[in-house]
Amino acid sequence: MLSVVLGAFAAHGLKNRLSETLLHSFETAVQYQMYHSLALVLIVVLYRQMPQSLLLYSAGFMLAGIVLFSGSLYMLALTQIKWFGPVTPLGGVCFIVGWLLILVAAFKGEN
Repeated sequence: MLSVVLGAFAAHGLKNRLSETLLHSFETAVQYQMYHSLALVLIVVLYRQMPQSLLLYSAGFMLAGIVLFSGSLYMLALTQIKWFGPVTPLGGVCFIVGWLLILVAAFKGEN
């Protein structure tokens, strides 16, 4: 829900207020937030089928990725404070670890 609200905010409220580059950054944050929110739903479905601690860790990394990646891009776009930029790759690493943990859990199978 939050992704949809923020996407609408970008399209209607920020379109004439931000540069094209900053608006693109905000939209990227919205997209990644949406994708990884759906990944969290996938993790819940998988966890109900095969409860593994790896999936819980994956959910934690996905959530951290949303906060760090999308959150830093939102803040960068809205405040134009440059030091938010270096935080974004940390969120990307969290996303990668989260996806890797899902793959490991899937290959490991049920406990």
